[in-house]
Amino acid sequence: MTALAVSAVAAFYATVPTIAARAASFAASPIEGTAVQAGFSPEGTARSLVLDIINDAQASVRVMAYTFTAPDIARALVAAKRRGVDVRVVVDAGESRGKAAIAAMNLLVNAGIPVRINDQYKILHDKVLIVDGKHVETGSFNFSAAAERSNSENAIVLWNRPDLAKQYSQHWESRWNSAQAFESTY
Repeated sequence: MTALAVSAVAAFYATVPTIAARAASFAASPIEGTAVQAGFSPEGTARSLVLDIINDAQASVRVMAYTFTAPDIARALVAAKRRGVDVRVVVDAGESRGKAAIAAMNLLVNAGIPVRINDQYKILHDKVLIVDGKHVETGSFNFSAAAERSNSENAIVLWNRPDLAKQYSQHWESRWNSAQAFESTY
């Protein structure tokens, strides 16, 4: 490489902000008055956290799931529906074809919970619960037995963050609106 080329490359990189400089330019959102909880699997705390937020629901639960096969989570959503909670679920098309996914979706639909399948993206990789328009659960935790027992996963719940829940709800709505209804197969 010539001295001129080296000089040009050095000049270019001198103008590119470092990761630290870019990170410093973002203002952190305050979390005053917000409880934040984290859970992990396979230790079991991620599963417990997901079940807790569903069981605490009073008005609504919105679910976006890449993998949805966990019977205990499906049963918790059905129990919420029976308490009068408005529950709606949107799942990834590719991951909703297996027997366990179909069984879980049938359980939900047969309990009166609308389920939609989204095929608009290579994968719908979201793993999110939005509860009562103010609580958000997200992380790597898939709603599956493998995530509960075998995988290294994480889940975080941000309690009492209606501003964040609104952003996630808008994202959820866009995925829901571009999805097709799942009809029970039995």
